[in-house]
Amino acid sequence: MTLQTTMTIPTTAEIVDDLTFFDDWEERYKYIIDLGKDLGEMDESLRTPDRLVKGCQSNVWMDVRAENGRLLFAVDSDAHIVRGLLMLVLAAFQNKTPAEINDFDVGAYFQQVDLESHLSPTRGNGLRAIVAKIQAIAKASLTA
Repeated sequence: MTLQTTMTIPTTAEIVDDLTFFDDWEERYKYIIDLGKDLGEMDESLRTPDRLVKGCQSNVWMDVRAENGRLLFAVDSDAHIVRGLLMLVLAAFQNKTPAEINDFDVGAYFQQVDLESHLSPTRGNGLRAIVAKIQAIAKASLTA
């Protein structure tokens, strides 16, 4: 399995700083879309129906592997804004231990940038579905 190893993921603190720098949400959306451009390409062989995240308006594929006790995610979407949202999620969860993933307060992270109130209901539901899937994977890894 090939993961997106060429991408550079900013930290959650960097994302919060960057997003709060912008005065309006049009600029914030552009920033999020630009983040998605840095996501890198997911290997085509991983874009299978069993890797689709249920509950997302757009197609979102997710694959995971464990390496040295940490979880590494390969993700992609067919929507530019969702690719950016995936980068926000990866900033919180990529290359973290299952315990770190479960301990991270993603709600507070999103609240710091007032994210969910500026997403459509369907995008918000999709974002929550992506986070829930990652948290479920982490929880299952802790009990395995």
